[in-house]
Amino acid sequence: MFRILFYTPEIPGNTGNAIRLAAVTGAELHLVEPLGFDFEDSKLRRAGLDYHDLAVVTVHPDIESAWAALAPARVFAFTSEGSTLYTEVSYQPGDVLLFGPESVGLPAELKTDAHITATVRLPMLEARRSLNLANSASIALYEAWRQHGFATGGTH
Repeated sequence: MFRILFYTPEIPGNTGNAIRLAAVTGAELHLVEPLGFDFEDSKLRRAGLDYHDLAVVTVHPDIESAWAALAPARVFAFTSEGSTLYTEVSYQPGDVLLFGPESVGLPAELKTDAHITATVRLPMLEARRSLNLANSASIALYEAWRQHGFATGGTH
């Protein structure tokens, strides 16, 4: 199905919620180090509840390792400055939905990386900084999945 890529996530509860999201949708979750927590963190475990064993989660030591593992997939980088509205993308199974760290979002060099197919944004009211990371990933993933009739079939 689809793949979520969190670049250096900082808050354990967001990643725990993303683990749960991956488990209930059949998506893969990919994390790029450094992580702002370890997998024994109680907030991560609580947010993920008992879904940890049901999710496909891969931790990559750096972005280059993630690109190598995910290639040749299309990569949609979610950022408040995205040029395309998330509902305007025709998602394909195997697409990667990329999100940056909670405190700063995607760094400029990732927004223009050669692996990026397009920068994408979620609509928000003016003068609002951002949505919660796990909520943003949920909105994007469910739109991609909806476009495919909520088809099952496991991970890509």
